[in-house]
Amino acid sequence: MSINDIDQQNWSIETLNKAYRQGYMFGLSGEPQQACPYHSDVIAAAWEAGWTDGAAQAQQIGFKTRQQAIA
Repeated sequence: MSINDIDQQNWSIETLNKAYRQGYMFGLSGEPQQACPYHSDVIAAAWEAGWTDGAAQAQQIGFKTRQQAIA
């Protein structure tokens, strides 16, 4: 399932879960929140919730973000 397939108005729990998981991985890996690939408000919100949780987990376990690693 591609981003274009997910990024639509006809979303389902499955698509929201996938967007959340993708956001979580982006946040965990230190990617910026502005990297969200979705335009649909509902799906972007799921991605951003995942990103927030992933970024918080990364901070809690001491992962360095890309900006911290470069410095």
